[in-house]
Amino acid sequence: MAQNKGHILWVDDEIEHLASHILFLEQKGYAVTPVTNAEDALDRIRKTRFDLMLLDEMMPGMDGLVALSKIKEMAPALPVVMVTKSEEENLMEEAIGGRIDDYLTKPVNPSQILSCCMRILEKQRIKRDKLTRDYTAEFMEISSLIGGDMSAADWIDIHHRLSERDLDLDAHPDLGLRQTLHDQRRECNQAFSRYVESQYPAWLRRDDRPVLSPDLMKRHVLPLLREGRRVLFVVVDNLRLDQWLVLEPLLYDYFSIRRDYYFSILPTATPYARNALFSGLFPNEIERLYPDCWVNAEDDETSLNRHEHALMDQLLAREGITLKPGSRYVKIMDTDEARSVAGQADSYLGAPLSAMVFNFVDIMAHRRSDSRLLKEIVPDESAYRSLTRTWFEHAALFHILKTAARTDVTVVLSSDHGSVRAMRGVTVYADRETSTNVRYKYGRSIRTDSKMAIEIKQPNGWGLPARGINTNYLIAREDYYFVYPTNYHKYLALYRDSFQHGGVSMEEMILPVAILEGR
Repeated sequence: MAQNKGHILWVDDEIEHLASHILFLEQKGYAVTPVTNAEDALDRIRKTRFDLMLLDEMMPGMDGLVALSKIKEMAPALPVVMVTKSEEENLMEEAIGGRIDDYLTKPVNPSQILSCCMRILEKQRIKRDKLTRDYTAEFMEISSLIGGDMSAADWIDIHHRLSERDLDLDAHPDLGLRQTLHDQRRECNQAFSRYVESQYPAWLRRDDRPVLSPDLMKRHVLPLLREGRRVLFVVVDNLRLDQWLVLEPLLYDYFSIRRDYYFSILPTATPYARNALFSGLFPNEIERLYPDCWVNAEDDETSLNRHEHALMDQLLAREGITLKPGSRYVKIMDTDEARSVAGQADSYLGAPLSAMVFNFVDIMAHRRSDSRLLKEIVPDESAYRSLTRTWFEHAALFHILKTAARTDVTVVLSSDHGSVRAMRGVTVYADRETSTNVRYKYGRSIRTDSKMAIEIKQPNGWGLPARGINTNYLIAREDYYFVYPTNYHKYLALYRDSFQHGGVSMEEMILPVAILEGR
């Protein structure tokens, strides 16, 4: 007999007529215990652990539906397949409502039974085997790709494929492929940083460049407004592609979803990337055209991101779009604000354009660095994805989106930048006037190892403010973070294994844009 693939309890008052089916399953590696009534089945379940039950729906005495209810009380995790002669729709709905795992109509042949058993009992093994085969082939393909000439579309494809594999390994953590995937992502990010360093300045001068932060609204929001459609523009601060991939399925029942991608500008930090998103301009253009909106203050949201609504309205004006009534904008920083906005959802959705910025994911990433409890809850990227999904399931944002799905509003949902898990420190030499972010620096006389950072000596060529004479920028590559030589080991340990942004990595730069149309 083949290896035991599972123990099946088969309950049928005519079980003697199913001897050939039972023999067939046994030859395929399943152990089968036959019984003729529900009472005996319940007794067997009390004494023996089974992996699957095949339950006849119409039996003398206790019928299958009554038995199903009792079985689920005794063994709620036991998969049950209902087998019946009836094809009545109400009976099928009643059985499915009783938490069956599959439904077969008599007469059944051995192949049908085998297929059903395999789907339920061997689904995880089959998925694991296929995932291992697919990833082995994909690993070789990606390794060969990054050694050649790559386009922006190629990098989007690679980041998407690696992110999907991350989710696969979340579902199958016992495969032992996590380190292999981590090593390949690190290798890809090495090549990606070189690609960005060589291509980014040219992107700023090209009309056929990939979509960057200043292009997003022009590409995905303004055309909808020109068509006279109402738009809800949602920006989830610091949302990565892998996090969106775990959120997207929660919306399938409510929306038809088209997913696109874009590249955040550098640095991949809120004051630069989100201002560019709303203004349709690069930071040096914002500084030149709207100096009041770009003060030379510390790079945080309270200083440099106060003017997003004004910048968005100025973009609409430059593009010749007049909205009546005007646009609306709200930034949601805590649960009280979230509840307040959710209560006014109909009002926001009635405007021709409403922009909403949600900061939870970014707040969670930053507070993890300061909280032992959060670091225990979110020890790695997999847990980060899981917590993001849990937040979303109970968030005001989900409520607002479900409300939008019942209207004719088009939702455009995206992120301003992502984040990377900073794991390797690199020494940076700078004066006291240098900025404090650990993934990017600007100032005079700043230097570090060029293998770990991109050095920008001509900020204007990278779309960045000059911030005075002789100012240059350093952008950390891959998962590096900057540490000053003073108290080096203290700060090396402090920032290691924290989620940071501002640098150049696929996780920070390649971002989703989802266009949601209510069903």
